[in-house]
Amino acid sequence: MTVSITLPEIPAELQVVDQDLFKASMRYLAGAVSVITVGIGDGRTGFTATSVSSLSADVPPVIVSVNRGSSSWPALQRHRHFCVNVLAHDQQSVAQSFAGYGGRSGVRRYEGGAWSTLETGALVLDGALTALDCELDETIHMHSHAILIGRVRAITLRRGAEPLLYWNGAFRHLADVAPAS
Repeated sequence: MTVSITLPEIPAELQVVDQDLFKASMRYLAGAVSVITVGIGDGRTGFTATSVSSLSADVPPVIVSVNRGSSSWPALQRHRHFCVNVLAHDQQSVAQSFAGYGGRSGVRRYEGGAWSTLETGALVLDGALTALDCELDETIHMHSHAILIGRVRAITLRRGAEPLLYWNGAFRHLADVAPAS
């Protein structure tokens, strides 16, 4: 059963934190880079995200945040499945494509990658660090975004690779990070 919850908007007079300062502070959260694929055929699209997290080990569910103004939102509502492709260090070009670099949108974002399908029909990036093929279980609407809760239906793993990271406005690799002294 799918439930959609809409939470009330926060009035402007109650927003006490400067939005630009908040965005700047969020750049300091290092995150694994994922490509979320959605749709089928000529209607497929997707986006690059660092807002992916496990919810629990039960079932198991994952959480993804998506802007409801994005081109992926209607496809998510229509198809009700998606794949979280956690990118490896050598897949930065895929991240850039799904982030819209070079004006890429829709099905053109898939160019340059090798793709297959698992349980739901969402496309899985061959060679991703890990891929979580998900059925949309629940959505929570909050401000401009929707929080997607996906029930994981299938998983792939790539052993021996390092993650692609995003920190302070740039893609990074673990090798870029100096060890603590």
